Amino acid sequence: MSTLANQLATAEREEVARAIRLLLARPLLTEDADPTGFELVRRRREPLVKWFDYTCGWDLVVEPRRGYARLFKIRAQADASRPARRMRSGRAPFDRRRYVLLCVTAAELMSLPMTTISSLAQQVVQATAADPALSTFDPVHRPERMAFVDALKLLESYRALHAVDGATETYVESAEAKVLYTVDTTLLLRLTTTSVGPSGLAVPPDEVPARFGELLAGIVRERRYGAAHGPAVEPGDGAPAATESQRNLGLRHSVLRRLFDDPVVHRADLNDDETTYVSSLTGRQILRRSVEQAGFVLEERAEGLMLIDPDAIATDVRFPDDTSTARVAALLLLEPICATPAGMLPEQLTEASTELLRRFPRWAKAYQSQEGAARLAEDAVRVLRDMGLVHRFGDRVVARPAAHRYRVAEAANLGGAGRTPPRTRRSDTAVGMTPEDGPYEGDQQ
Repeated sequence: MSTLANQLATAEREEVARAIRLLLARPLLTEDADPTGFELVRRRREPLVKWFDYTCGWDLVVEPRRGYARLFKIRAQADASRPARRMRSGRAPFDRRRYVLLCVTAAELMSLPMTTISSLAQQVVQATAADPALSTFDPVHRPERMAFVDALKLLESYRALHAVDGATETYVESAEAKVLYTVDTTLLLRLTTTSVGPSGLAVPPDEVPARFGELLAGIVRERRYGAAHGPAVEPGDGAPAATESQRNLGLRHSVLRRLFDDPVVHRADLNDDETTYVSSLTGRQILRRSVEQAGFVLEERAEGLMLIDPDAIATDVRFPDDTSTARVAALLLLEPICATPAGMLPEQLTEASTELLRRFPRWAKAYQSQEGAARLAEDAVRVLRDMGLVHRFGDRVVARPAAHRYRVAEAANLGGAGRTPPRTRRSDTAVGMTPEDGPYEGDQQ
């Protein structure tokens, strides 16, 4: 092979690897948001589609004319660590009301290539009033309008909704606001990634609370794996018994989906079949080849597996991270949690948070209240759980093996400007974790 051919082949491998990591971080990649990234995905569409299908069993749809690429990630278990977030400065996660309004609004938009905010609001009022399981949307009240705007802004961020005249935010202050939208109904259809349409599992409203777990499991069941594996259907619901090839396919996809989508995969979280697959010669070869093709570095420990992204392209959430008080507190509380093998009780975590607030009175002002320490501890633990660094064992919060990668080296700056993070030492960068190559120094003010 000529030198030029070698160079072209190397360039193609590097571009495919970069595009894989772009899509892992942003499963809905739009041309408006990232023109360069979208052009890369468009150009390497064919090998990308093949890689995601073989490696994770995920479909990739690229729409060059409409300007978006959609990676349909499916998980075997429900995961609340990546909630929809409000497009405001606090980036607070959606609550139940906002999810309801998001779903109803999206459903109403399906037949509307163009609409106004007042007309859409009225349709949502009628739709919620007609459903006995939902409370009727009432745009007279400001909190309701704010929740509605949060749902609309999220759809705008997905480019499924576009304000061509007026600003969505004005509706918060007045239900008489004038905003004109165009709707990308094709993209709206692409937002749902479940293998089974939720409407196909309709049950009487009064049965939903008792069967909610069953419904969640039902929308991610995939019949191609037969009836003998985690992401598959359950035996007895009409699916034939799994063949050996279906079983191996299901094992490959279940392991690699978690590896490419989570910050860390602990071996204790794998079932016996998955552990056997990861330990087998064939499984290890496929795993290592897939990781290399995606441009990651695989870190294998006795306790689990982790992917290192040297360029931090696949990093969607940083840790450590000084942009959030809860994340700084999570790092500071991680040290006492790791130093307590039996785990810490809520009272102990609150006491540790109280000490942090006492030491740094100009930091975490939103938590400098009577119940602030308990709220800070709760928010910090939520961060650590989402990152796979701790888990709950009864009433206690216990460190997981990956938590020992971090150590606070200096936290004195928290008493200064009130926003500077502690300095930490850790071994390297991981998917979903902090992207810097060297030790995280923070701002030295």
